[in-house]
Amino acid sequence: MTPVFLLLLAACSAAAPPPAAGFRDGAKPIYSNAVYDPGRITGDWVQVAAFARDEGPGCAPGRVEVGGSAAALTGAGVLCLDGERLAFSGALEPAGPGRVRPASAEGVLSQDWWLLWVDVDYRTLVVGTPSGDFGFILDRSGSLPADRMTAAREVLDWNGYDLGRLTGF
Repeated sequence: MTPVFLLLLAACSAAAPPPAAGFRDGAKPIYSNAVYDPGRITGDWVQVAAFARDEGPGCAPGRVEVGGSAAALTGAGVLCLDGERLAFSGALEPAGPGRVRPASAEGVLSQDWWLLWVDVDYRTLVVGTPSGDFGFILDRSGSLPADRMTAAREVLDWNGYDLGRLTGF
């Protein structure tokens, strides 16, 4: 091979975009639920689905407890995200319409959490991030009926998430 060909080949491979790190297509828009009532998400939640690169969730379903008031939410819990158990605790600071940021979370959990959808009775909650690093579905009972799972999946799909990577517990 000629040196010019090798140089061109190296330039092409260097210009190739890196593979997507998250679970959603970043070219698609993502929307948070700006009209949700923060005071109605207080209480206990059970994680019923999350995104994972490997088959199966890789860990037990998480739990989240949201406390405080609409003006000052707090949260504590453990989530199974991409096969890893991650804990957080502390204030859930408002980060925009339909968005909160766990104040004391570290790593991937320190991103803004976009509340993508909550059903009309506040039984099921879908959370995602613009980066697509994680997304999950919470339910108050832990036993999500098929109609709400369908709605949650449609919301995630509409927001650019790869449903092939969504796994239930």
